[in-house]
Amino acid sequence: MDDDSARKAAAAASFGANAEGYVSTDTHSQGEDLELLASWCASERVAVDIATGAGHTAGALSAAGVETVIAADAAPEMLRTSLASYPDLEGVAVDAERLPFATDSVDAVACRIAAHHFPDPESFVAEVARILRPGGIFALEDNVVPEEDDLGTFFNRLERMRDPTHVESYTTATWHDWLEAAGLSVTATQHLMKPIAVEPWLDRMHALDADDRERVREFIREASPKAVDYFDLEFTDGDPVSFGSLKAMIRAEASE
Repeated sequence: MDDDSARKAAAAASFGANAEGYVSTDTHSQGEDLELLASWCASERVAVDIATGAGHTAGALSAAGVETVIAADAAPEMLRTSLASYPDLEGVAVDAERLPFATDSVDAVACRIAAHHFPDPESFVAEVARILRPGGIFALEDNVVPEEDDLGTFFNRLERMRDPTHVESYTTATWHDWLEAAGLSVTATQHLMKPIAVEPWLDRMHALDADDRERVREFIREASPKAVDYFDLEFTDGDPVSFGSLKAMIRAEASE
């Protein structure tokens, strides 16, 4: 098994083991960002939600009026969870970088707060461009980092300490470059700094023991003043309470 395959298998296993924990988390289950992505796809007939997780985005697409919504994920446990919550969806297990759909076969693709787990995001974008019909919509949301290298390094290290399946959060400009290179035209970009409560965020990773959790807290305590300011780090009696996770919502269209 090559390194990328091992990473994908580890990520699928990790998310499968924690599937129930993603059903009610505010970060994934609600928000203006979720509504925005769904609205971008609302007029389309067939949509695929890549790395659907607990199915919140796929469910929002269906509620927005998309006729056929396919929930796609590498973790079978996640698919079962999403289909139990949203029985109108179709479901399929996929590798995000090798999508099992015909060229020009879908009207919209969504992917929300997941691509930072993909070992080869450029291949993922190329696959999205391949399966979209001409004029089709790609609605992407993911964690992103600022251009300052030290802040990006801080955020990515924090994420990996809590979840080893985290690969990397990139800059918005990097995503724009990848989308344009794949033949997708960026038509809208918005940003949101979403507050993350530290303890529930740690709770979702059942593999973390008490020592692991304390190492994450200590890393946050040692953040630079610039990181404290940028990521809105909040503390109570020296313990980290919350931090801000920067999300980029990007709408792109396939060439006609």
